[in-house]
Amino acid sequence: MTSELYIDVQPKKISIALTEDKRLAEFQEEEQNVSYSVGNVYLAKVRKLMPGLNACFVNVGHEHDAFLHYLDLGFQFASYAKYLKQVQSDRKNLYPFEKASMLPDLPKDGSVQTSLQQGQEVLVQIVKEPISTKGPRLTCDLSFPGRFLVFEPFGNKVSVSTKIKSSAERARLKQIVESLKPKNCSIIVRTVAEGKRAGELDAEMKMLVGRWEGVLRKVQLAKDLPMLVYEETSRTVGMLRDLFNPGFENIYVNNEEVYNEVHDYVNLIAPECSNVVKLYKGTLPIFDNFDVTRQIKSGFGRTVSYKHGAYLIIEHTEALHVVDVNSGNRSHGKESQEANALEVNLGAAEELARQLRLRDMGGIIVVDFIDMKSAEDRQQLYEHMCELMKRDRARHNILPLSKFCLMQITRQRVRPVMDVAVDEACPTCHGTGQIKSSFLFHKVLDGKIKFLYHKLGIKHFTLHVHPYVAAYLSQGFPSIRLKWKFKYGFGVKVIPSQKLAFLQYEFYDKDGQEIDMKEEVEIR
Repeated sequence: MTSELYIDVQPKKISIALTEDKRLAEFQEEEQNVSYSVGNVYLAKVRKLMPGLNACFVNVGHEHDAFLHYLDLGFQFASYAKYLKQVQSDRKNLYPFEKASMLPDLPKDGSVQTSLQQGQEVLVQIVKEPISTKGPRLTCDLSFPGRFLVFEPFGNKVSVSTKIKSSAERARLKQIVESLKPKNCSIIVRTVAEGKRAGELDAEMKMLVGRWEGVLRKVQLAKDLPMLVYEETSRTVGMLRDLFNPGFENIYVNNEEVYNEVHDYVNLIAPECSNVVKLYKGTLPIFDNFDVTRQIKSGFGRTVSYKHGAYLIIEHTEALHVVDVNSGNRSHGKESQEANALEVNLGAAEELARQLRLRDMGGIIVVDFIDMKSAEDRQQLYEHMCELMKRDRARHNILPLSKFCLMQITRQRVRPVMDVAVDEACPTCHGTGQIKSSFLFHKVLDGKIKFLYHKLGIKHFTLHVHPYVAAYLSQGFPSIRLKWKFKYGFGVKVIPSQKLAFLQYEFYDKDGQEIDMKEEVEIR
């Protein structure tokens, strides 16, 4: 299986698409001014204790207070709270972490009232994004993930990923890490560390320890709370850290600054693969050029089609996600109804496993497969689904099918479900239901270009239009596009864009910034 990553950087948002064998597998899209906060560490104050929930609310600067449960304080919370006071007591000299005293573990059946006080300062890490009306979920069990290792302050053990099956390799890695790790910390050895040399692990260990020391120095000098003392790497680098493997064929980036950031990171973790990072300089939008836009349009929405006319209907609610499997208007299939149902369900399982990753659906997922009477067929479908979900990085649990052919899946949820609007609102009528003649659309564009060129003095810009409109502007000789070049200069470029509706248009200057040329109401 070959993997490719496409990174589309726009002035207002950044989109990341992962394809496996040219098929879209994961997609993430974020506004440039909204940061992904999972992994961030804050020094904050306890705002309110909730004895009934055995939890508290902590102000970390979000719209809603963050939630911290007693069980998320961690067994070493007493040691950590004492060391935090020692660090804050001296603003000049940092109290050595290796000398921190280890106190007894917190009891599992303890109370938040005996462990915390209102107004107490705590060092917390976000483990779940704010979702709907809920604030972020917090933990005091801090962790700093790297490519090969995960560093956890306070503790004294080394754990090796269970996905490393060789007992000899597990013993080798454990011995190396135990000889390298500093005192008062735990280390988790990740799967990708298999076969790595001691020098590579030591270099990453020092880098992770340096991050923790950087957090402590910020805590030492902190004044205004809440204060961000550690920010997780950018989403692009964070995704690469978790996904990157030697099977990556290409990583395309359409922004030079982000390209340099990605190239430097890949060169750091896998110098032999740095040549797979490439700067995309094409005229077409990067997602259009690599057939990602079409897959996004067809992969999201309420109805998702797959093999031979069958389709899924996906509904999202506050509590769970519901998926209905339909055979649709299948024109061919197996002879018996049972065999046909099994074939449709197996195809639905493949598409569902892809959709869970693509939309990052979490929480409870209930799937209504087509009824099958045979217990052997239901077991085959269950085993097939378990096999397909092995490539999913999120923690999940799958229950066998009930006699009604319902499957229940729980999947780790750390952020809101990815929901991309595939229905296009009319950009020209603004809800009036009437538009100007399509054949006169180029007159509207000509007026916009004339205004840009003569009134605003902008000589170099690109006009993005629907591919059908771009084809219409380019037909004949001389074409409308060529006439514009002769009339307004060769700084006028027309680019087809699949993300736009039929009579939608966007202007961009030479720096890629959008020029707002839309009118609120174009039809009177």
